[in-house]
Amino acid sequence: MPLLSSFWSEFLEGAHKNENKIPVLYSILKHASPLELTDEKIIISCDNQGAKIFLEQRKNEVEDELYRHTKKRVRVEFVLKPAKKKKIDSPLLSFEPSPEDLYSKSGLNHKYNFDNFAVSSTNQVAYAASSAVVNNPGTAYNPLFLYGGVGVGKTHLAQAVAKKILDNDKNKKVYFCPGDNFTNELIESIREKSTARFRRKYRHLGLLIVDDIQFIAGKEHIQEEFFHTFNSIVSAGGQIILTSDRHPSSIKNLEDRLRSRFLGGLIVDIQPPDFELRSAILLIKAKEKNINIDIEAAKIIAERTLDSRALEGVLLSIYAKIIGIKEKIDLDVVELFFTQKEDNKKKANAKRCY
Repeated sequence: MPLLSSFWSEFLEGAHKNENKIPVLYSILKHASPLELTDEKIIISCDNQGAKIFLEQRKNEVEDELYRHTKKRVRVEFVLKPAKKKKIDSPLLSFEPSPEDLYSKSGLNHKYNFDNFAVSSTNQVAYAASSAVVNNPGTAYNPLFLYGGVGVGKTHLAQAVAKKILDNDKNKKVYFCPGDNFTNELIESIREKSTARFRRKYRHLGLLIVDDIQFIAGKEHIQEEFFHTFNSIVSAGGQIILTSDRHPSSIKNLEDRLRSRFLGGLIVDIQPPDFELRSAILLIKAKEKNINIDIEAAKIIAERTLDSRALEGVLLSIYAKIIGIKEKIDLDVVELFFTQKEDNKKKANAKRCY
């Protein structure tokens, strides 16, 4: 076998030529890296848990692609990229805030990160664009506009970008702001005659994320202020990420100059999660909560629970029924849960008829 780095480069080059057949797979593989290569096996390192689960579900496709390149069967194993060792300073000299403190100060939720973001064809473009923003904030896709329905992962992905950028540069000024908060803060600053402080907070950020930007539409003074905030950040080389439940062209009562700014960036539509993505999300949730679940049982839950936000609730409800009885959620437990749920629904409907 050739040297590891050259082998991987040649493999990716070959996969790139075949990209039209494996577009999603290729886009994830190019962000992975090989750790070990023998005549029988290759160990591939993944950036995060979501990418690892995605590739594990396509293990046969990866092995087929490797066979196409090497003309021999190689077994594939996926692992998470080893965490970087942090420099430990003397506690007497260390005054730096912890990552958790930085996240909290920046308005970020501790549960959103790339490690627990599952990737499939429905959100792969958004994932790739977000990764590009992490690597080149302020230059790649500015603004990045993510839109889609409830529960498709817009907020999760935007906050994952913010955390990764903070991890790379703890001095970067990052802030996550729901659209209605921007409105309320500005109104409060006008009432208290403190608009200068409001502008210092927002106009000098290295990364501003506004969640549900559609909430500023129809509010003339709010849009005026956001327009100048947008221009100040972008002109200084900062990055802006916006999320919405609709395309900029469909946001009613949005000023044309703001619409033009939004359309000038990259606009990505995130579709509702498919069965494959819901399965991956469920497995990630189970791992986070140390719940042992059979993969076939997870597939049944994903098949019958179309709302991704409801997956965790269903998982916890089923788990509550087996605590102290079983060590694992299996097919029998899941089937019984949904049967009882359907029976309860029928009983409730019958009562309404009387």
